[in-house]
Amino acid sequence: MQDVLHPFLFTGLPVRGALVQVSAGWREVLKRREGAGAFPPPVEALLGEMVAAGILMFSSIKFDGRLILQLHGDGPLKLGVVEVSSGLRFRATARIDGTVLDGMTLPTLANQGRQGRCAITLDPRKRQAGSLPYQGIVPLFDDSGRSVEHLASALEHYMLQSEQLDTRLMLAADESCAAGLLLQRMPTVGGRALGHDENEAQIGRNEDFNRIATLGSTVTPAELLQLDPDTLLRRLFWEEPLERFAPRALDFECSCGRERVRDMLVGLGQTEVEDILAEQGQVEVGCDFCGNSYRFDAVDVGDMFTADLDQGGATTRLQ
Repeated sequence: MQDVLHPFLFTGLPVRGALVQVSAGWREVLKRREGAGAFPPPVEALLGEMVAAGILMFSSIKFDGRLILQLHGDGPLKLGVVEVSSGLRFRATARIDGTVLDGMTLPTLANQGRQGRCAITLDPRKRQAGSLPYQGIVPLFDDSGRSVEHLASALEHYMLQSEQLDTRLMLAADESCAAGLLLQRMPTVGGRALGHDENEAQIGRNEDFNRIATLGSTVTPAELLQLDPDTLLRRLFWEEPLERFAPRALDFECSCGRERVRDMLVGLGQTEVEDILAEQGQVEVGCDFCGNSYRFDAVDVGDMFTADLDQGGATTRLQ
């Protein structure tokens, strides 16, 4: 199975969709956490759903930059992060503090005290100096105050509240694949009051979306993870006028690097870095996303701060 996003449209209907299946890239994320740092199965499953959701959400907007999907938890899962950038490159990690039991789901992993939340950040590549990325915060409970059981429900609520787009998300993940199906009602043009005929048309558009969303919701996790795209889409929507577009390849890629880590250390300050050097004999920084480790000895530390002074002290923090 290839790592591919499959966008599609229902011809003549105001509904679009996308199917994503990430196999090699997802296994690469997990491979870099093998051994003592491996994610427990419930965290692995939730983070995989975040990977699929992040890619699908990024694909549904015309955007040059990074989409960062974060889950801030108050249970044993303290943080889950997925970053998707232009070209559909992605990376993911999680931080755990506490015991993760078999069978834990979103409420028990990240919302035990009802303080968990989901954040979606859009960071344009050409963001103007001094401007901040756009960020939306989604609580992990519904309008009635009950904890949401699934990540998809929280993200559907976000898309409706933030983008005014009816959205259905079906997500699944295991140790071999992260997959998801997105269905979205396309926005109508303009905001004026509708006449009788237009109201009838709007009702029809709603019915079209509801019908297709109902069909999509019948997909099982096993089908999402195991069926090839042609078989899956034909099985779900065999009576609908489906138009497929060119598939888009996905890549696992981490944006860390020795220069970015060096700049981060410069940002910490010479005194703090030299204290670490004196205590440990070297400065070692590991990347939580890809597992790479960067080491700096006394000569490296001396060079980085001499170079920083020569360049006027400009720094860039690792993100």
